[in-house]
Amino acid sequence: MKKILFLLLFLTSGIIHSQITVIHFNAGWNSSNDVGWVEDLTDTKLKWVDIATDAKSQTEHKITVVPTILVLVDGEEEERYEADISFSMQATKKEIQEVIDEIVMDQF
Repeated sequence: MKKILFLLLFLTSGIIHSQITVIHFNAGWNSSNDVGWVEDLTDTKLKWVDIATDAKSQTEHKITVVPTILVLVDGEEEERYEADISFSMQATKKEIQEVIDEIVMDQF
């Protein structure tokens, strides 16, 4: 019985994990302002997009400043974090992780 319960919990967490995606948009010329800690976010898939080489994604997600971090749930934008005028991210890892954790909890 314990094995079945563990398996169900494992499968459920995998489904939830796959529904949340974080996309980090930046450009090669602004690489000094990459948000390195974005790799440390948990319970999410991570995608990096260089708008200089992927203009389609830039247009699709209406990226006007870099870096920008989007939190998507089932492909729909849930939260957006944009850089300030100096092209550096103002949002913190803790702030974004709290949003992800809240999304995970809401899905149960």
